[in-house]
Amino acid sequence: MDWQGQKLCEQLMMIMLLGFSILGFIAGYSKGSYQMMLLVYAAGVVITTLISVPNWGFYNRHPLKWLDPIEFENSPKPEILVSKKKVTKSVKK
Repeated sequence: MDWQGQKLCEQLMMIMLLGFSILGFIAGYSKGSYQMMLLVYAAGVVITTLISVPNWGFYNRHPLKWLDPIEFENSPKPEILVSKKKVTKSVKK
């Protein structure tokens, strides 16, 4: 799963869980049944899990491009910047 796929997966999961919780509340309220509300929400959690957990193809639309080892060796190395602050000693009187 690539970075954009992870973002899409998280957005789908959040939207689906919110949608199924609202749908479960409406179904339970209209039937007057707490059990109906829990069943609708539990079914929504199962469906959301089946959509978001497996690595489906639509999560891999933007594959990562890795550098070859030779290209990595020839690429510029990151520079380490050290801040040059003067350390002053406090004088006790």
